Amino acid sequence: MYAIVEIAGQQFKVEKDQQIFVHQLEGKEGDKVEFSNVLLIDDGGKIAVGAPAVEGAKVTAKIVEHAKGDKVIVFKKKRRKGYAVKNGHRQRFTKIAIDGITAKGAKKPAAKKEAAPVKDAAPKKAAAKPAAKKTTTAKKETAAKKPAAKKPAAKKPATKKDEPKA
Repeated sequence: MYAIVEIAGQQFKVEKDQQIFVHQLEGKEGDKVEFSNVLLIDDGGKIAVGAPAVEGAKVTAKIVEHAKGDKVIVFKKKRRKGYAVKNGHRQRFTKIAIDGITAKGAKKPAAKKEAAPVKDAAPKKAAAKPAAKKTTTAKKETAAKKPAAKKPAAKKPATKKDEPKA
């Protein structure tokens, strides 16, 4: 059984007893965390896809440790200008261990209920529009009677200066 869950703005494919690094989460080492934004669950071939999340499904995890990633060095330079800046950065991560995946919401989507008809306060009056139809047909008839506009004559290709005239 695995699930695709969104944790701290990123999507992860997780399984039970798996340990992963995610962006730093609030909480102390040993705290339990729940993630309810489960996008997909696969339970032995039974796939439940959420729209956008599977209802009632959640992933529980335990914070193992807080750590820092490798240092990333950012160096900016503009040649011949005397400009050089060197910065470093270490991203903070949280290592979590997945305790379990609960798939309570892994059901088929319910059938849509039909909306009950709403009674209008004032009945609508039928508006007669036969005059509008006549005018549109009259416009089509007059357009059909007019002759088609003539196309302008095709332009002659320009002569090249290098070619001698015959």
